Amino acid sequence: MTINPSITDVLRAYRFLRNRVRHTPVERSFPLSERTGADVFVKWENTQFCGSFKIRGALNKMFSLTPEERARGVVTPSSGNHGQGVAFAAAQLGVKAVVCVPGACPRTKRQAIQRLGGEWVELRVVGQLYDDAEHEAHRLAEAEGMTFVSSYEDAFVISGAATVGLELMMDEPELDLLLVPAGGGGLMNGVALAARTLRPDIRIWGVQSVASQPWVASWEGGRVVEVEYGDSLADGLTGSIPQSLLDLARTRMEGCFAVTEEEIGRAIAFLHAEHHQVVEGAGAVGVASLLAGRVPEDLSGLRVGVVISGGNIDHERLMTVLERWGKGL
Repeated sequence: MTINPSITDVLRAYRFLRNRVRHTPVERSFPLSERTGADVFVKWENTQFCGSFKIRGALNKMFSLTPEERARGVVTPSSGNHGQGVAFAAAQLGVKAVVCVPGACPRTKRQAIQRLGGEWVELRVVGQLYDDAEHEAHRLAEAEGMTFVSSYEDAFVISGAATVGLELMMDEPELDLLLVPAGGGGLMNGVALAARTLRPDIRIWGVQSVASQPWVASWEGGRVVEVEYGDSLADGLTGSIPQSLLDLARTRMEGCFAVTEEEIGRAIAFLHAEHHQVVEGAGAVGVASLLAGRVPEDLSGLRVGVVISGGNIDHERLMTVLERWGKGL
């Protein structure tokens, strides 16, 4: 499969989404700038509707479906955030949707999917990991003739996610380097498309957790390799990746690297303490890499953009993180 949306697709998505989602704020982080010697600018996508960037791609995709595709009903796998966007759109369109999530999906995300979708959405918890939910969604699509909606491997989803990068570059057009969470690859590839089109020499890095790092393991060889997965604070970034998006990422990005679970926890606590923002693990990996000095470049004097992709973390987990890593910041 070849997926390669154009900047025109991104602009169409921006036009469609402009009055349907928030243009989330971009803020210079004085604490991060002081610690790194760079000018660090943070894109607060945790303040987006549904608490995540995922609503952008989900809405863009759902509203692109033909009447026939809508009539069959949709099925989608999600680690939690994408499912909220699909549920929200399904209720607006009057389309039946099945959202498959893994057991690792936080309770706050499950509740939001059911609340947003109401009678139009059925939530199914499948296995423990994201790949379990994706396999079940593909099975349902095949067995029951439902329309499969990918959470990342889709041109409409990527174009919607790319509006994050478009907004970021509109607000801060002279950035030198971007740090983007690397999950399935939709956000990372979308942001890279928008940013590199507007500023061709910008450098873009994807960030994962050591608990799930298929991008890191696959990057050098250019072929997707299987990795072992562990429990992660960054539950939204877990799971395998498609060859199509690895191929696409390698045309626009410098590479990918990983941070530890402890570094993610410290970043969540740091953002809560210094910026008074609630950020989930997947959204905090870029900040984790800055605090831990993991970025494979000298950042001194650079203008660095960081995408905070979401804020949907269970209250109990947040309290645990703050208790463990919030002291002595």
